[in-house]
Amino acid sequence: MTASATRIPVVIIGAGHAGLAMSHRLSERSISHVVLERGEVANSWRTERWDSLCLLTPNWQSQLPGSGYSGDDPNGYMSMPEVADFITTYAATISAPVNSLTTVTRVSAANGGYVVETDRGIWVCDSVVIASGAANIANVPAIASETPASVTQVTAMAYRSPNDLDDRPVLVVGASATGVQLADEISRSGRAVTISVGEHVRMPRCYRERDVFWWMDKAGVLDERHDEVDDVVRARHLPSPQLIGTPDHRSIDLNALTDRGVEIVGRLGRISDGVAQFSGSLANVCMMADLKMNRLLQRFDDWAEGAGVADLGPSTRFDATRVPSPARLELSFAEDDIGTIIWATGYRPDYSWLDVPVLDRKGRLRHDGGVVGAPGLYVTGLNVLRRRRSSFINGAERDSEELSSHLQQYLERGVSN
Repeated sequence: MTASATRIPVVIIGAGHAGLAMSHRLSERSISHVVLERGEVANSWRTERWDSLCLLTPNWQSQLPGSGYSGDDPNGYMSMPEVADFITTYAATISAPVNSLTTVTRVSAANGGYVVETDRGIWVCDSVVIASGAANIANVPAIASETPASVTQVTAMAYRSPNDLDDRPVLVVGASATGVQLADEISRSGRAVTISVGEHVRMPRCYRERDVFWWMDKAGVLDERHDEVDDVVRARHLPSPQLIGTPDHRSIDLNALTDRGVEIVGRLGRISDGVAQFSGSLANVCMMADLKMNRLLQRFDDWAEGAGVADLGPSTRFDATRVPSPARLELSFAEDDIGTIIWATGYRPDYSWLDVPVLDRKGRLRHDGGVVGAPGLYVTGLNVLRRRRSSFINGAERDSEELSSHLQQYLERGVSN
């Protein structure tokens, strides 16, 4: 240990909702710790989201250990400034020991514990909790390098509003929640929009007069554990559901985009000589998304019948996704006058600072429900970490309880030895 190093049992990296939830649990257990944050509390919610974005989950579901939503619109959806304020208030309420504006540059194993190096000092600890999130870097495909120089490329992380785009048509690549929301917003600004659609999760905003998250909560979908899911790796990398949070609780599937005049094309497979080439499997991809949505709705119906729940609207099914026939297979950037590509192709975490051999060949962290494959190393705040609700803010409530218990037992074993 160097003379300038600080000794502390636990270091939490990241002061978002998941890191703060873990901080609260450790404080409950009287475990001394520090939370290191590269920006301010809730940094990514403040700086890496577009202007109009709202949470996909209703306000009543915004729960963290010892705290929850207390406003007057439980069925609404928080804007990003509101989310940032919610998390910042939480940090102050629990007196989280946050060191802001502190960037972690390296974490390495040493003497049975870890050395955490930052641009503002060094911490030596027994345990590290990685709470830096899953969306640190925009996941832009390699084919982006073939895009003509005349076309502006923007990632969903960098996009803020249609006002930043020129007036030419826009190609949105990706049809998860991000892709469909941006296609909808840009189309409403008066620009022509084409959206490239790969695998996606179609989901209605409301079903039988209840928010879809009410159904997923009541029917037990969100509480399915990671070790109960058939293919947890796939579940952790599924696209986010096609949802949007708006005052009118409207749905935003591909049919809604088609009704607005957005052109639907298949998955972008190649860009060559100024021409984007799309997969011909659009119809099959949409059919599978419709099938999976209807299975989910049937699960809701079965739960409601079994539970004898009254006061629900009638069971119904939604129109199948309308796919153009034939769907366009090519788009010329020049002939179609495309001005911008929005890469809504997902995100990936940044573990470039993690000097511990716990990453797989794809650079993903190897863990079992947040317990990483190195003694005393944990991760929280990832999709389907311990259960399906881990993907959302209130998932941190139970995840942090279970992981902090495991961490406490780890520390106690170390002390006893």
